[in-house]
Amino acid sequence: MVKKRINLALQGGGAHGAFTWGVLDRLLEEDDIEIAAISGSSAGAMNGAALKSGWIEGGAQGARDKLDWLWGKLGAVHDMRMTTWLAGLMPDTTDLLHTALEYSLPFTFADTVSRMSSPYAFGPFYKNPLRPIAEAFEYEKVCARAGPCLFVGATNVRTGRIRVFSGEEMSADVLLASTCLPTLFQAVEIEDAGTGQTEAYWDGGYTGNPALFPLFDKDLPDDILIVNINPLERRDMPVTPQEIQNRINEISFNSSLLRELRVISYAQQMRKAWDSNGDGMKNLNVHMIADDVLMNELSVSTKLVPSPFLLIRMKDAGREAAEAFLAQHKGDLNKRSSVDLEQMFT
Repeated sequence: MVKKRINLALQGGGAHGAFTWGVLDRLLEEDDIEIAAISGSSAGAMNGAALKSGWIEGGAQGARDKLDWLWGKLGAVHDMRMTTWLAGLMPDTTDLLHTALEYSLPFTFADTVSRMSSPYAFGPFYKNPLRPIAEAFEYEKVCARAGPCLFVGATNVRTGRIRVFSGEEMSADVLLASTCLPTLFQAVEIEDAGTGQTEAYWDGGYTGNPALFPLFDKDLPDDILIVNINPLERRDMPVTPQEIQNRINEISFNSSLLRELRVISYAQQMRKAWDSNGDGMKNLNVHMIADDVLMNELSVSTKLVPSPFLLIRMKDAGREAAEAFLAQHKGDLNKRSSVDLEQMFT
């Protein structure tokens, strides 16, 4: 059986990352698809680490089991900053969950406090609620040479540049750095083994959500499958404070991805214009799995509420989106792009 080799690019988005959980769960059922590399930021980094370590432990089924474990743990997080404590008060429909949370007094209060205070105000009482989960990974498996290559992005606070961690650099602190929203969590400090200098890092989504350039390596396949969980477009004009803030969040977390896709699009157009096989940048095939209809029902508020109902709803949506992609575009893998980048940027 000839396998279709692909790279995965996994976006971050808090609890909405459970959509990626569903996508990966479905892709891992395909015996003829091989995941060669994964680039992820924030929740995408967590998903990537779970898939990699689970794959080393037990192949495709091991990866699915580890993803189930991860989201089971994330669904059990209880922390005032992540407003998980509101989950039991929320209605069991996605649109009502969003509406009830977005305009609730407790969420509005928590959101206002987060904008007027600093995570450093907790002093010695500060703790990152994700640390126990990040530390529970077996890093000899996350860092293993076997299985998919794993790249995790984080944003250097001092320089504002992305840093991509891979191989033996991977650690609990790297995952925490990639998921570090600065309004909620203190920056994560990591020492550079090469320079000995310690740098502070914030969420990788600010500078690469996710970073595509690590997947351009000549030894990796030409196909990049992006799992997109931040809507690229919203038809309705944001007018309320909540809607405006939500759209700002989506635009900022999509900007780096769109820049890299534009570069790929430009390179593809130049190859056509010069009728060249190209000795430089690879002729990449770009694919995308998304559910903009669902994501347009949600907002930044639900990213902070990993309630079991929301996570399962997102997982199911991810599986459905992956099923639709496979039905329409599996035959395109390793042959052609299923995303028209030229049209996207026209």
